[in-house]
Amino acid sequence: MGPIDGETRVEFLRAQLLRPFSALADFLYPPACSVCGISTGGHRGLCAKCWSGIRFIERPYCEVLGIPFSHDLGAGILSAEAIASPPPFDRLRSAATHDRAVRDLVHGLKYRDRTDLAPMMAAWMLRASDGTVESCDTLIPVPLHRTRMLARKFNQAAELARHMARLSGKPLLAATLIRVKRTSQQVGLGAKAREDNVRSAFAIAKGCENDIFGKRIVLVDDVYTTGATVAAASRTLRKAGAADITVLTFARALSEPI
Repeated sequence: MGPIDGETRVEFLRAQLLRPFSALADFLYPPACSVCGISTGGHRGLCAKCWSGIRFIERPYCEVLGIPFSHDLGAGILSAEAIASPPPFDRLRSAATHDRAVRDLVHGLKYRDRTDLAPMMAAWMLRASDGTVESCDTLIPVPLHRTRMLARKFNQAAELARHMARLSGKPLLAATLIRVKRTSQQVGLGAKAREDNVRSAFAIAKGCENDIFGKRIVLVDDVYTTGATVAAASRTLRKAGAADITVLTFARALSEPI
């Protein structure tokens, strides 16, 4: 075995010092499935039943909208939706379909203050990013309006982006894109109503224009449903001169592959 450098020695010593505390934490808070709560072998994991219920989105899929195809139709194939109505962003990638265990994870983070789920969810998103995080200039979360931020106390998209920034080493700009219009909740609204609801809802913070101009942006959100929110945010980023925009979400509402 070769010589141990200083950084490795520090990490080893830290692990040794923390081991008793980790054991105590496991005793007080036994590892459990992040979805159903059943006992598991480790923290921030899922039991076999919940894991088997997750539908990860993988190729083959539409290169623009990330809609999975039931059969491989060849490289670069686009969905009819992407051809008929091109989005204001360059591509969309999502980790999994928004059903069963994935929906429980989203709701846990968003409505039950389960910020402990964010690191695991962010790791799945990084894997699903198709190399776009690696090649981007910065990560930008879809912002909340300040009044909703006060009520919710944290922004779930920003939490996911923060952990992805930590894992990837990419810069996070959490205050560059702001929400200037207090919109209604999107839940329960149709596609047209969602679009009207978020029209002109976003802006670039004063003095932050250079953060966007000519940059490759990864726009982060928790769920993609009709795409109205990320489309409105993408138009604002494009108007500010963004060179490339990838929308990256943890979950995507989807019925079946096409």
